[in-house]
Amino acid sequence: MEDPVVQDGEEEVEKPLVPEKRASSRSLVGEKKVMKTVKPGAAVTSKVSVSSGSVRKRVEPKSGLDSSSSVKNSTVAGASRTANSVPVIRRNSTGDVPEKTSIVSATRRQNNATTVAGKKTTELAGRSLPELRRSSLPSVVTKPSNRVSASETRKSSTVLPVDRSLRTSTGSDVTKQETVRRPSIKPALSASSSTSSRRVTSSSLDSSGGSGVRKTVSKVSSPSTRSPSISGGLRAGPARSPSVSSGLKAGSLSSSLDRSSSLSGRRKVATPDSRDSRFIVLPQVEIKAGDDLRLDLRGHRVRSLNASGLNLSPNLEFVYLRDNLLSTLEGVEILTRVKVLDLSFNDFKGPGFEPLQNCKSLQQLYLAGNQITSLSTLPQLPNLEFLSVAQNKLKSLSMASQPRLQVLAASKNKISTLKGFPYLPVLEHLRVEENPILKMPHLEAASILLVGPTLKKFNDRDLSREELAIAKHYPTHTSLCIRDGWEFCRPEHAADSTFRFLVEQWNDHFPPGYLLKEASIDQPFEEDACHCHFNFVQDSTLGNDQQLVLGYRWFVGDRTPSNFTVIPDANGEVYWPKHEEIDKILKVECTPILGEVEYPSIFAISSPVFRGSGIPKVVNLDVSGELVEGNIIKGHAVVAWCGGTPGKGVSSWLRRKWNGSPVVIVGAEEEEFRLTVDDVDSSLVFMYTPVTEEGAKGEPQYKYTDFVKAAPPSVCNVQIIGEIVEGFTIKGVGDYFGGREGPSKFEWLRENRDTGDFMLVSSGTSEYTLTKEDVGCCLAFVYIPINFEGHEGESVSVVSQVVKQAPPMVTNLKIIGDLRENSKITVTGIVTGGTEGSSRVQWFKTSCSILDGEKGFEALSTSKIAKAFRIPLGAVGYYIVAKFTPMTPDGESGEPAYIISERAVETLPPSLNFLSITGEYAEGGILTASYGYVGGHEGKSIYNWYLHEVETDLGNVIPEVLGLLQYKITKDAIGKFVSFQCTPVRDDGIMGEPRTCLGQERVRPGSPRLLSLQIIGDATEGTKLSVDKRYWGGEEGDSVFRWFRTSSDGSQSEIMDAVAASYMLSLDDIGFFISVSCEPVRSDWARGPTVLSEQIGLILPGPPTCHSLEFLGSMVEGQRLSFLASYSGGEKGSCIHEWFRIKSNDIKEKLSTDDFLDLSLDDVGRCIELVYTPMRKDGMRGNPRSVLSEVIAPADPLGVELVIPDCCEDMDIFPRKAYFGGQEGVGEYIWYRTKSKLEGSALMALSDACEDVVICGKTLTYTPLLEDVGAYLALYWLPIRADGKCGKPLVAICSSPVMPALPVVSNVCVRELSFGVYSGEGKYFGGYEGASLFSWYRETNEGTIILINGANSKTYEVVDEDYTCRLLFGYTPVRSDSVVGELKLSEPTDIILPELPKVEMLALSGKAIEGDVLTAVEVIPESETQQYVWNKYKKDVRYQWFCSSVGDKNSFEPLPAQRSCSYKLRLEDIGRCLKCECIVNDVFGRSSEPVYAETAPVLPGIPRVDKLEIEGRGFHTNLYAVRGVYSGGKEGKSKIQWLRSMVGSPDLISIPGEIGRMYEANVDDVGYRLVAIYTPVREDGMEGQPVSASTDPIAVEPDVLKEVKQKLELGSVKFEALCDKDRSPKKIPAMGSLERRILEVNRKRVKVVKPGSKTSFPTTEVRGSYTPPFHVELFRSDQHRLRIVVDSENEVDLMVQSRHLRDVVVLVIRGFAQRFNSTSLNSLLKIDT
Repeated sequence: MEDPVVQDGEEEVEKPLVPEKRASSRSLVGEKKVMKTVKPGAAVTSKVSVSSGSVRKRVEPKSGLDSSSSVKNSTVAGASRTANSVPVIRRNSTGDVPEKTSIVSATRRQNNATTVAGKKTTELAGRSLPELRRSSLPSVVTKPSNRVSASETRKSSTVLPVDRSLRTSTGSDVTKQETVRRPSIKPALSASSSTSSRRVTSSSLDSSGGSGVRKTVSKVSSPSTRSPSISGGLRAGPARSPSVSSGLKAGSLSSSLDRSSSLSGRRKVATPDSRDSRFIVLPQVEIKAGDDLRLDLRGHRVRSLNASGLNLSPNLEFVYLRDNLLSTLEGVEILTRVKVLDLSFNDFKGPGFEPLQNCKSLQQLYLAGNQITSLSTLPQLPNLEFLSVAQNKLKSLSMASQPRLQVLAASKNKISTLKGFPYLPVLEHLRVEENPILKMPHLEAASILLVGPTLKKFNDRDLSREELAIAKHYPTHTSLCIRDGWEFCRPEHAADSTFRFLVEQWNDHFPPGYLLKEASIDQPFEEDACHCHFNFVQDSTLGNDQQLVLGYRWFVGDRTPSNFTVIPDANGEVYWPKHEEIDKILKVECTPILGEVEYPSIFAISSPVFRGSGIPKVVNLDVSGELVEGNIIKGHAVVAWCGGTPGKGVSSWLRRKWNGSPVVIVGAEEEEFRLTVDDVDSSLVFMYTPVTEEGAKGEPQYKYTDFVKAAPPSVCNVQIIGEIVEGFTIKGVGDYFGGREGPSKFEWLRENRDTGDFMLVSSGTSEYTLTKEDVGCCLAFVYIPINFEGHEGESVSVVSQVVKQAPPMVTNLKIIGDLRENSKITVTGIVTGGTEGSSRVQWFKTSCSILDGEKGFEALSTSKIAKAFRIPLGAVGYYIVAKFTPMTPDGESGEPAYIISERAVETLPPSLNFLSITGEYAEGGILTASYGYVGGHEGKSIYNWYLHEVETDLGNVIPEVLGLLQYKITKDAIGKFVSFQCTPVRDDGIMGEPRTCLGQERVRPGSPRLLSLQIIGDATEGTKLSVDKRYWGGEEGDSVFRWFRTSSDGSQSEIMDAVAASYMLSLDDIGFFISVSCEPVRSDWARGPTVLSEQIGLILPGPPTCHSLEFLGSMVEGQRLSFLASYSGGEKGSCIHEWFRIKSNDIKEKLSTDDFLDLSLDDVGRCIELVYTPMRKDGMRGNPRSVLSEVIAPADPLGVELVIPDCCEDMDIFPRKAYFGGQEGVGEYIWYRTKSKLEGSALMALSDACEDVVICGKTLTYTPLLEDVGAYLALYWLPIRADGKCGKPLVAICSSPVMPALPVVSNVCVRELSFGVYSGEGKYFGGYEGASLFSWYRETNEGTIILINGANSKTYEVVDEDYTCRLLFGYTPVRSDSVVGELKLSEPTDIILPELPKVEMLALSGKAIEGDVLTAVEVIPESETQQYVWNKYKKDVRYQWFCSSVGDKNSFEPLPAQRSCSYKLRLEDIGRCLKCECIVNDVFGRSSEPVYAETAPVLPGIPRVDKLEIEGRGFHTNLYAVRGVYSGGKEGKSKIQWLRSMVGSPDLISIPGEIGRMYEANVDDVGYRLVAIYTPVREDGMEGQPVSASTDPIAVEPDVLKEVKQKLELGSVKFEALCDKDRSPKKIPAMGSLERRILEVNRKRVKVVKPGSKTSFPTTEVRGSYTPPFHVELFRSDQHRLRIVVDSENEVDLMVQSRHLRDVVVLVIRGFAQRFNSTSLNSLLKIDT
C-alpha cells in the first residue's frame, strides 16, 4: 500500500550548522540506494521524546568547506540502524519557513557526477570517565539504548527526518553535537513485488526556494490504517505515522514515473511512549499501490493541467504537483477519484476553485505557499479531511461548509477576522499562527465557540482550560454573531453586545413602530415546558389599532448553533424537549404578523438541553363539563414529565361547601366524576398529582370549579316491590333526581272491576297492605316528585299485577336438638293459609351460614313427612338446613321455607372404644393390634410399641415399628412384656386421649438351632481354619465343636484335642479332607440338633519356610557383615538373600546380593535389612523373611587432606579438604594472617607463634580483606564428627601472598541533606582508595543527561536550572597505585522541585446563618521561602465544601457543585455543620495537604417571604390564592390577612375571618383591590417582616355585568324574593317560614312589597331613598341572602334563588345609588351616565 506525501511543518527552525550555497536547479545530487533490515520494535522517528529504547548520537561536523560543491552532505556512522545527519534547509508543504531535514551522505553512481565533499562524523567510543575528562568531558551524556543491526548500504542516498533542535556541548574537542530521538517503528512488507529494499532518489536543488534545498524522501509503509503527513510544527500523533513521498530526478517525465512506481513505503507506528500532545493526526486515506493510481510531478515547472503529456486520468488517486507554475485549476475536474492532491507552492491567486466540484473523493488538499486571497469559491467536498492553506494572502477563512474536515492549517496569512468562518462539524486541529487575528483577545475561546466540542488542538497545542472555561460564559448564539461580523468582547458583556448586534441586523424585520426588548429561551430541561420570550414594545408616539401576532417555529441542532432541523408540529410559544434531544440546542424562529403583513423572522437559541430531574410537575389543570347535577365533568392535566416515564397520575375530587374547607370525596379517584345531589350548591376541587412509572411524585395541583346547580325534580324507574298476595305489604319506590328531595307525594289507587277506573284508596305513604278487597284487582301507584324548595315535577305511575289469594305459608321455623354428630334434631313451624296437611321436610347441609336460595346445598335426605332427623358423620362441620314445604289437605302446596342452624354441626372428641393385641408371644412371632375409632373422620392416628421389663414400668419404645399395627418379635424382646399404645387423631389434627394395651405374658425365646455352618480357610499345610455359623434361638451359650479328618477312601476319624472354633492344619493333615460338627447350646443349657459342615480338602503341603535369620559381624562403619539362616519346607534349593539400606524416610535402597556387606559412610546412622527368601529344590519359592540390624555406628573422625588455593582480595577462598569417620560435623576452623610463609613444625605450632600471626577468621571459607593484602593466610582444621567427637588437627598455608582487587565502587546513591542540598555517596572497594573523582549530572524530562560544570564534590546545592530535572551523582574509583576503575552513576533522584506551597490556616468569613455567604480565606506562612513559592510557583487554589450528615456532626459528605471559595447557606444546611477544604496547586502539578475550616451548626435565617403574588382572574366570582417563596428555616404557621383597598386611596379595609391562603371574592369587592398581608412565621414561632401583595381592581363577572347593564338601562326593575316571617336572629330560616316578597328598585328609591292574596291587599314593608345611611349588606355564610338597610329602623332580610341573582340585585341597587358612593359603580360597569 502507498501512503500520501509527508508534508513538512510550519514552525520556524534553526539555520543549518554548515552554510549553504544556492545552487542551480539543474544540478543533480548523486543517487545512492540503501537496503535495511527492520526488526520489530526498532526505533525510528523524528522530534518525539521516548522514555525507553531511544537512540541518541553525537555528530561532529567538519569545519572545512568545499567551495565547489553546491550541497553539503554529512555522513553519520553509528551502531543504530537509523543514521542521524546534519540538517539542511527544506521548504515545508504548509507554507512555513524553510525547515531542516537530515540526509545521509552518499557516493555518486554516475561517472560524470561532481564529487560533494562530505563531513566527517566521529562517533565517541566508550571510555572511562577520567579519559573523557582529560579529553574535555561533554555536557550531554547519552543513555544506553537498544541497538539494532546495521543496515546494508546500497548506492542511493536516504533522507530521513531528524530532530530540529540541536544541543551545543561545552568541551574543547567536541564543538557541536545533536541528540536524536526516534520512537519504534514496526516493519512492513514493501509495496514493490520484486524487492523489500527502499530506494530513494536525491532531487535537484530548488531554483526558487531561496537558500533552501528541496529533497525527495522515500515513502514508509506500515500495516497501520492511517497515514498522516507531518510538517514542521505539525507533528505526528499517537498511533499515526508520517510517510515521505519519493522524489524525481530532474530528468525526463517517463523516467520519473517509472522510478516512482518501484518505490516502496513504510508507515510509522508510534508507541504510547512516543506520543506528543502537540502532534497533528492526519486523516486516513485508503490507498493502493500502482502507477495507474498515482502521479508525481513535483518541481517540473508545469504551467497548465491541460498540457500535453501530463496524462491526467480519472483513475488517479494520488496527484503531487507541488513546486510548479500552475495558476489555474482548469483540467482538475477530470480527477474524479483523487484522494490526495498536492498543489503547494504554485502561482494560484484564487478564487477559482470551482473545478474541484467534481473531486468528490478528495480527502487531503494542500494549497500552501501560493498567493490565494479568498476561499469563497472553494466548493463543499464531502470527504475532505485535511486542508492546508498556510503561507497565502487570505484575509478570512470564509468558505463553504466542509462536513468531514478534521485538520485546517492556515498559518502565515493575513487573517484579521473570523467573519464568514465555515461550519466544520468534526474539526479537531486548527492552526492560525502568524496572522493579525492573533491580537484578538481570547481568540482560542472564539475558535472553541465556532468549531464546537470536536476541537482538540489550537495552534499546535492542547486547548487551554482557561479558554475552555471562558468559552462557556458566552451565549449560545455567539458563534452565529461571530460569523456575521460581531466584534468579540469579554464574556460579561457578550450577552448585551450580541443582542444589540442582532437587533441591528433585524431592524428591517420589525413591524413599523415596534421595538424588540427581549429574545430569549428558558433553560430547556428534558420533557419540561420550555418557554421562548420575544417581547415587542410599541412606540407610544405611533398609534396602531392592529394587534401584533407572533408565529413560532422550533428547531433542534447539535452542540454548535448550526445545521438546525425543524421539529414537526412545534409551532407554539412553549416546547417540550424530548429525551433524544438531551445535550442538543434549540432554536426558535419568531415571525411577527401585523394585520395581514408577515415580517421576516428573528430567532433565539437556547443552552444545551439538560437531563430532566425525573420529578414530574403539572403545567396546566382544567375541568370541563356543565356543572349541573347528574352531568359528568372531567379533569384534564397537562404534565411535564421531566425525564421520567409517563405514568398514571393520582386524581382525586374534593367537595367544598360555601365558606367551608374542601373535603375529599371517597372513591372519586378518576379523571371523570358524575355530579350527585351532594355536590349541589358546592364547589368541586380537582386535585392531580403526577406520578412517573419509576414512582417519582410531583407536587399536587388543584382546580376549583364554580358551584354546582341542582337539576329539575324528576323520578324514574318507578315500581312496586313485594308479593302481590293478600296479606302482604307492598311498597312503591322510584329513583328521585333533582337536588334534595322534599315532601314528595304518593297515592295508591284500586281498579274498579266493573268500570276499569282507579279509585284512591291511600295517600301520603309509599307502603300499602293488601286486604281481601284487593283480591282480584290491580293497584296503581303514583309518585309526584317535589324538591326541597317546593318545586313539583312531573308525576309517574305504575300498575301492579292482579292481587292473588294467600297460599299456605309457614312461619316461625326452628331447628330443635343438639347439633352434634349422630344427634337427633327436629324442625317446627307455624303453618298459615288453611289447615295444614301432609307438609314435607327435606334436610340439607351447606358450608355457608347465610341462605342464598339453594345455592351450595347438598341433600342429606329426600323430601318426607317425618320432621325428625339424625345427623350423619358427613354433616360434621356444615350448617344444617331444613326445607319446609307447607301443604293443605287438598294437596295445595305453599312456598317452601328454609331454616338454617345457628351454628355448624360439631363432632365428638376423638376416642377409642376398644383396643386389643393378638398373636404368639415368642421370638419370631407376629403381634397384631386392632382398635375401634369414634369422633369424626379419623386422621393419622399415632401407633407405638413398647417393651417392659415389668408390667408396671413405662417401657421403652420400639423405633423399628413406629406407626405400624404389626410387630415381629425380635431377640431383644425375650423375657419382656410387649404393649401397644394408640393415640386417636381426627382429620383436623385434634388428638384424643391415648390408650394402651399390655401383652398377656412375657416373650419366650425360640428353640436353639443353626441356620448355617461352613469352614473358612485354605486347604494348605500351616493354614488356620475357622468356623462360620449362624445361630438362632435365644442367647447362645458354649456350643460344642468337633473336627474330623476323612481319608480318600471315605474313612473318617476325629482329630483329638480339636474342640475349638478354629484349627491349624499340620503335616498329618496332608492328603486328607477336613470337616467340623457343631451342637448349638443356649445360654440356659438347652441344646439343639448337631449340624455337620461340608468337607474341605484335599490338604496340600505347605511352602518352603525360613524359621530363623540373624546377622554375623560388627555394626560399625568399615566392618563386614554376614548372616546365619535356618530352612524348612522340603528339600532346600538356591535360596535368595538381599541386602538393603533403610533410609530415614523408611525407603529401602538395595545394596547387593552377596553373602556379605561392607559398611560405608552412607550406612552410618541407618539400619541394614537382610531379606532371605527360601527356595525348595523343585523351584517353589517360600515366604521371604527379613532381619533388621541395629543402627550402624560411625568410625573415629580423621582429616585426610587440606589445601589452600591462591588468594585475592574480596574473592572467597574455598579450601580443598578430605574427611573420614562417620558423618562430618561442624569442624573447628581458624584462619591466621602471617607476614612470612611458615613451614614444617612452625606451621603446626601456628597458634603459639609470634605476634606477627593474627587470627582473622573462624569459618571454613574466608574472604580476604584489605588488611590481608600482601600477607599469607594459614588454616587450622580440627575435624569433628557429627556427634562431637574430635580427630587430629591439620594445618595448611597459601603458596603466595594475597593480591589486591580492581578498584570498583558500589551503592552509589544521592542523599538529601536538607531541602535543596544533596550529598553523593558510594562504597569504595579494591585496595586502598586514592584520589577518586566525583561529578554531578542533570537529567531532563526528555531523558538527556547533562554534566553540571564545576560540580565535582560530594555535596551539591540545587539551583533554578535543576527544577523539573533529576540529579545523578557520578563516582569514579581510583586506587592508591593510580589504577582507575569504572565510572558508576547513581539512580536519578526524584524530580527536583521547589518547596510545596502551604496554607498555614483556613478561616471562614461570614455567619453560619441560612442565606448568608461564607467565604474561605487562606493564610500564607510568613517564611520567605513560602512567600517566594506562592508568588512564583502557585498555580491555583481549589476549594471543596462539605456538609455534615443529619444527626452526625462528625461525618461529612462532599457537595459536588460547590468548588468556589464562597458558599451561600441553604435551607437544607440548617442544623448541619459545613466544612471547607482548601488545596493549593503549583505549576508543577503538585497539591498541598488539605486544610480545613469548619463552622458551627447552621442557624436558620430570619423568616422572609419573596415573590409574593396573588393568583386568580380579576372577577368578583373567582377564587384568589396567595403564593410566595418562603425562606428562613422551616415555615411554621405563617399569618395571612386579606384586606380591601380603594383605588387611589392608601387606606386598607380588613375582611373579617379571611386568614387563609385562598379567598373567594364577592360583590363587595367590586372596585377594590384585594390586598394580602403575609407575615412569615418560623416553626419556632419567630415572625419576620410582613409582606403584602395586591390585585388589580376587581371587576364584575361578564355575565352579571351584562345583565346589570340591561336592568340599569331600564331604570326600574322588580325582583322576586323570600322573607323570613320569624325574624328571630337565632332561628335558621326554613322553607316553611319563608314568604314571598316583591323588591322594586328604580333610580330614586327602593321598596319591598308583600304581595296580596284572596283575603288581603299588597302592603309595603320597607321603603326609602338611597341617601345615607342606606346600604346593602351581604352574608358570607349564605350566598342567597342580602339585607337592605334604609335606616336604623327600616331594614329587611331577603333570600333569592341563586348567588347570581343576588349579585345582580345588589349591583343594580348600588348602580342606582352610585351618586352616594365614594367610587362610581357606573365607571366600574362602564355605563355612560
